[in-house]
Amino acid sequence: MNSRRLTATDAKDYLKLRLEGLQHNPEAFGSSFEEEKDSPIELIASRLKSQSSYTIGVFDQEELVGVATLVQESMLKLKHKAGIYAVYVSPEKRGLGIGKQLMLEVIGKAKELEEVEQLNLTVVSTNASAKRLYSSLGFEVFGTEKKALKIDQQYFDEDYMVLFL
Repeated sequence: MNSRRLTATDAKDYLKLRLEGLQHNPEAFGSSFEEEKDSPIELIASRLKSQSSYTIGVFDQEELVGVATLVQESMLKLKHKAGIYAVYVSPEKRGLGIGKQLMLEVIGKAKELEEVEQLNLTVVSTNASAKRLYSSLGFEVFGTEKKALKIDQQYFDEDYMVLFL
């Protein structure tokens, strides 16, 4: 398994994996399959070209099987923070250390960014495996938002986690 920062040329593969995640684990994302299924590939490509975010992908040979995105805050008073978003690994590739590989790369990239002092993320409170991974890397829960997400008539709480670099 190799990893690298995704570029605009990865937009199709990224969108395919993103839509898979939105279908398989809708509770893990603030967005929905319905909202993103018709996203123009040009929009995805422009996001991957952005200088303010870093999307890391893990490939099994040529197939994109995992992603995570790091976004540094842009406002002057918030530039010391960055967020980790859209972490996803294909179900058939889970348990192989890909999530940890992604997180270590994203944390490493954050440490390269001069102003970033802390990383924030949210995770569905019932996602024990993700919470275990994040905790093993030093993230700590600092709050819980009740009913953070609503899918049909089911609510999901989210834990807010932080890692001070």
